[in-house]
Amino acid sequence: MDLCPFSVTPAASLLARCVSRGAVSQEQIDSASSRWSSAFSSHLQEAEQRIRAQRQLDEVRLQVELLQVEKQSADVTHRFYLTGRLQVLQVLCDHLQDILKEQNSLRQRLMRPLGRTNLPVQAHLQRCVVDIVKMLLDFIETLEEKLSSIRNCPATRDQLTQLSSSLSRLLAQVAEVESLSSQVLQWKEVCSSLLSDSSA
Repeated sequence: MDLCPFSVTPAASLLARCVSRGAVSQEQIDSASSRWSSAFSSHLQEAEQRIRAQRQLDEVRLQVELLQVEKQSADVTHRFYLTGRLQVLQVLCDHLQDILKEQNSLRQRLMRPLGRTNLPVQAHLQRCVVDIVKMLLDFIETLEEKLSSIRNCPATRDQLTQLSSSLSRLLAQVAEVESLSSQVLQWKEVCSSLLSDSSA
């Protein structure tokens, strides 16, 4: 049989441990029990205030982000910009309708359905069509290269004539150098024979 007239609750033992460690004073506990408050510690009240302030700050940040998104998408969502675009689109539609009224054949061609207007390709031939398109692109590329080379033919002829004229000039200069070298050799032989005659 328990001789203790009262039992210690877990909350009381926790508070006693907090008082013994110095986290809370006995006066704070007494004042909290005497007045009606949601938190008995000033530290808890400050923490609650900080949490409330952080929550309010998050709400303000969210509102600012929403306003920035609304500002960025104002040309799509705002009525002022949409009315201007709608007016431009209406003017374009009226213009196109006027053209269609004048051009009966164009109206009939535009009203014709687009289906079955291209050539149908059977499934087993589609790979061949892809290969033919690649070959066609290569052919067009080589054709463009050959056309550019044909366009450059007159310039090539001019360059060939310049090359042949410069070659003829070079050959003439080579002939002059050969004649000069032969004259120098003859003069050298004459000089050497004169020196040998004078020494003898």
